[in-house]
Amino acid sequence: MKTNSRISRPWAGFLLPHNQRAAVALAALLLDQLLGELPNRLHPVAWLGRFAHTLETRLRARLPSSPVGDIAAGAVALLGVLGVSVGAARGIERLPPPLRTIAEIAALKQALAARALDQAVAAVENALLDDDLPRARHLLGWHLVSRETDTLTATEVAMATVESLAENLSDGVLAPLTWYLLGGLPAAWGYRAANTADAMWGYRTPRYEWFGKPAARLDDLLNLLPSRLTALLLVLVSGRPRHTWRTWRREARHTPSPNAGHPMAAMAGALRTTLSKRGAYTLHGGDTPCDTGHIRRARMLAGRVRGAAMVLILLSVVVKRLKNGG
Repeated sequence: MKTNSRISRPWAGFLLPHNQRAAVALAALLLDQLLGELPNRLHPVAWLGRFAHTLETRLRARLPSSPVGDIAAGAVALLGVLGVSVGAARGIERLPPPLRTIAEIAALKQALAARALDQAVAAVENALLDDDLPRARHLLGWHLVSRETDTLTATEVAMATVESLAENLSDGVLAPLTWYLLGGLPAAWGYRAANTADAMWGYRTPRYEWFGKPAARLDDLLNLLPSRLTALLLVLVSGRPRHTWRTWRREARHTPSPNAGHPMAAMAGALRTTLSKRGAYTLHGGDTPCDTGHIRRARMLAGRVRGAAMVLILLSVVVKRLKNGG
C-alpha cells in the first residue's frame, strides 16, 4: 500500500494553501525582528515615497489649484501609488510556488517595521537617560513624529515617544499583518501604500488640506480594525486588563484621529500614566508623570503584543487543521 506523504509527514499540513499565509506572516515578522530595515536606497517604502512625490509634482503642475482640483489630483496620485504597490504584489503572487513563498516573505517583511520602531524609540530613551534633551528632541522629530519638537520638555518628549510607539505598533506591525492575513500580499502592500501616502500628504496645511484628503480618508478606513486589535492585545498583555480596558474605552475618543487614540489610550492605561500633546489632547491613564521608565515598559509591552500576535496566528493554523480533520 502506497503511503500518503501528507500522513507520513505531520508537519506537511502547515505547508498547505490554507496555512500558507500564516507561515509567511510568522516568517516575515521573525525576519523583521532579527534583521531590521534595509537602507533607504534599497527599501521599497522609500521607493514608493519617491514615486509618490514625483506623482504629486506632476499632477499639481497639470491640474488647477482649487479644492476640487487638489482633491482630484490627490485621488489620482493615491490611485497611482496603490496601483504600483498592488500590481507588484500581484506579480509576486504569480511566481512559481517555491520562489513565490520566498518572495512573499521578503516582501511582507519590508512592509513591517517592528525592529526599526523599537530602535527609534530606544534611541530617544537613551538620549533622555544621558540627560541630552536636545538630542532626544532631534531623534524624536527625525524618526517618530512630525510635530515641532524644539520646545518640548523631557516629560513631553517621553510622552510623544510612547504615543508614537503605540500608534506605530498598529500602523507598522499589526496593520500590515492583519491585511496580509485577510487579503494576501496585495492587501498588505495596498495598506502600506495608503499609509505611506497619508504620512506624506495627510496634513491640515494649506498645501495638503485638500490634496491629502483621499489618502487620509482611505488610511482612516484601513486602520479601523488594526488599531482596535492593537488596543485589545495591549489589554491582554498589560498585566492590568481591567484598568487598561477602562482607560481605552474612556480616553480613545479624545484624539482627533478616529484610530490613533485606541492604541495610545490602551498604552496609557497599561502604563498607568498620562499621555498628552500640547493643545491637542490628553489621555488620562494614571497620575505618574511619563519618563524613561515608561518608555522602557512600553517597549516591553510592544514586544508582548508582537508575541501575542504570533501566538494568535499559530492558533489560527491549529484551528484550521482541526476543522479540516487534522
